[in-house]
Amino acid sequence: MSDAAVAGLDWPRITADLDAHGCAAAGPLLDPGTCARLRALYPEEPPFRSRIVMARHGFGRGEYKYYAYPLPEPLGALRAALYARLAPIADRWNAALGSAVRYPASHADFLARCHAAGQTRPTPLLLRYGPGDYNCLHQDLYGEHVFPLQVAILLSAPGRDFTGGEFVLTEQRPRMQSRAEVVPLAQGEAVIFAVHHRPVQGTRGTYRVALRHGVSRVRAGERYTTGLIFHDAA
Repeated sequence: MSDAAVAGLDWPRITADLDAHGCAAAGPLLDPGTCARLRALYPEEPPFRSRIVMARHGFGRGEYKYYAYPLPEPLGALRAALYARLAPIADRWNAALGSAVRYPASHADFLARCHAAGQTRPTPLLLRYGPGDYNCLHQDLYGEHVFPLQVAILLSAPGRDFTGGEFVLTEQRPRMQSRAEVVPLAQGEAVIFAVHHRPVQGTRGTYRVALRHGVSRVRAGERYTTGLIFHDAA
């Protein structure tokens, strides 16, 4: 089902949006029942390797847990299927930026590269926000090997489960003020976005712009999101 869901996304439009804006609303990937099942994991211990309280680290307010391997289904299959579609985009971006780094066709092979470099800790995570919680703008960089795209899937229903809590992406171009992008999502929908930078075609050639992402303040209710980062952590 995960492969079919990923294959059914509008990849020409997603690719165009990523190239133009550094992010793309990908459409639905999880049904409401799966969203509820993943949300219900949060109080449990075995599916996770660690818990982070954002305020203790200056990350914002709220908390998240990193999953342990094996990832709960269907996240492992989704991670592999999405990676296979995104690797050619990542290769093209690196080529445009003059980087020699290229990515294997399969996610298993990319994880083997990460693990050989000591990046062995899984990075997919489950985030929980309550009233007044938010996530400061940041980049998810965990070691030498970084895949330049990642995915967040909203597990709660806006307007019913929570209000506020918009996904926000900012882009800093050289000698220009930052540009903000807000991506509205429905329950089960995903946003694909750049981890730390992307290429932009200018009048004098291609240049690099830096991006950060976060979540605006949740005004009421609870907001759950699952994040799929494709590189593992050192």
